[in-house]
Amino acid sequence: MTKAVETLILGAGAAGMMCAAHAGGDTLVIDHARAPGEKIRISGGGRCNFTNLYAAPENFLSRNPHFCKSALHRYTQWDFIDLIGRHGIAWHEKTLGQLFCDDKATQIVTMLVDEMTRAGATLALGTSLVDLTHDGARFHATLDREGTRESVTARNLVVATGGKSIPGMGATGLAYDIARQFGHALTETRPALVPLTFSDAPFAPLSGLALPARVGHGTTRFDEAVLFTHRGLSGPAILQISSYWHEGEAITLDLDPTDTLFDALRAQRQTQGRRNLTTELARHLPARLVDHLTPQLGLSGNLADQSDARLSEIVTALRHWSLKPTGSEGYRTAEVTLGGVDTDGVSSKTMMSNHLPGLYFIGEAVDVTGWLGGYNFQWAWSSGWAAGTAITQSRG
Repeated sequence: MTKAVETLILGAGAAGMMCAAHAGGDTLVIDHARAPGEKIRISGGGRCNFTNLYAAPENFLSRNPHFCKSALHRYTQWDFIDLIGRHGIAWHEKTLGQLFCDDKATQIVTMLVDEMTRAGATLALGTSLVDLTHDGARFHATLDREGTRESVTARNLVVATGGKSIPGMGATGLAYDIARQFGHALTETRPALVPLTFSDAPFAPLSGLALPARVGHGTTRFDEAVLFTHRGLSGPAILQISSYWHEGEAITLDLDPTDTLFDALRAQRQTQGRRNLTTELARHLPARLVDHLTPQLGLSGNLADQSDARLSEIVTALRHWSLKPTGSEGYRTAEVTLGGVDTDGVSSKTMMSNHLPGLYFIGEAVDVTGWLGGYNFQWAWSSGWAAGTAITQSRG
C-alpha cells in the first residue's frame, strides 16, 4: 500500500524540523535515528549554542557568498530568539554573541517537535530511505521502517540530511547522492570546524595547555583560545581557521594578540633584570610553552642582558609563529562539512532546485558553512524556514 503526502522531509535535525514547522500539514519527516535532533542534543556541551547575536552573511563560507543573504535576512536570529521566548526557554550569552540554553538542549528539540506537530507534520523515526524516483509529477520513495518496507509518494521532497560530519551519529553522503541523481553539481566537501593535526606530534608534551591567541591564515584572523593536544592543535580559534585552511598550507599563531608583551618585558627589565629571561616570560605565557619554545627561539640569559632589539626579535617571533599542520581530525570530529550542493542549482529565496520543481535542499547539505558559535544552527533555522514557507505558499 502506498501512502501519499504533500511533503516528505528527509532528516529530523535542526533544518528538517524547522522546515516541517512551516511547510503546512500533510508532511512526513523521517530519520534513521531513534530520536530527533541528535546534533542539537549534544551541541554546546548539552546546552545548544542555538544562534549568535551577530549572525550575518559575512560569517558564512560558500562558493557564492551572496547565496545565504536572502534566507538569513528574512528569518533572523531575532526571529528564533522570539520563538524560544514564546516557549519559555531561558537563555544566556556566553561570549562573542554565542547564545546557549540556561537548561538543556533538549528544550530546543522539544520545541521543534511541538512546532512541527502543531503544523500537522508526522515524525517517523528509525526510518531510512531505500529508493527514490520521480515520475514527472511526484516523488516515489521506498522506506525501511525497522525492517518493514513502506512506499510513500510526495509532491515535495526536502533533503535535510546534513553532511558527512560525525559519522558516528549516522552522518552519510545521502544528500549528495540525491543531488547527483537529479542533476545537481557539488562543490568540494571537506571537514570544517575541526582540530588540526601534525604527523610528528610536536605538542604532545603540551597536551591540555590552552591560552588566548590570534590564529591567522591569509587575511583571515580569529582571536580565541588555542588548545594544544597530543595530535596537534584545537580550541575555538583553531576550529575557526580550519574552515579556511587546506593541506600543505601554514597557519600563524600570534601569542601576543593584545600587543602588550614588548612593553611589559621592558618594564620588567627595570625591576627584575637579574631574573632569568624565561622565568620572566613565563609571567605572560604558560611555563610549559616557554620551555617548549626556548630552543627554537634561543632564549637564554637574564632579562637585563636583553637589548630592546633582542626583546623585539623575541616578541616578533612569538607573534608570527608559523606552523604547517599535516592534516585534520577529519569528519570523525568535524562539527560541520564544508561545501555541498552547489548553490548555482538552488533558489536562494525558496531553497528549491532549479532543475526539478518540488525538490529542496536545506541546512548543512548546501554549500553554506557558518563560523563556530551558533552560526550553523542559524543557517538551519533560516534555510528551513525559507523552504517551509515556500512550500506553504506553493499550495496557493
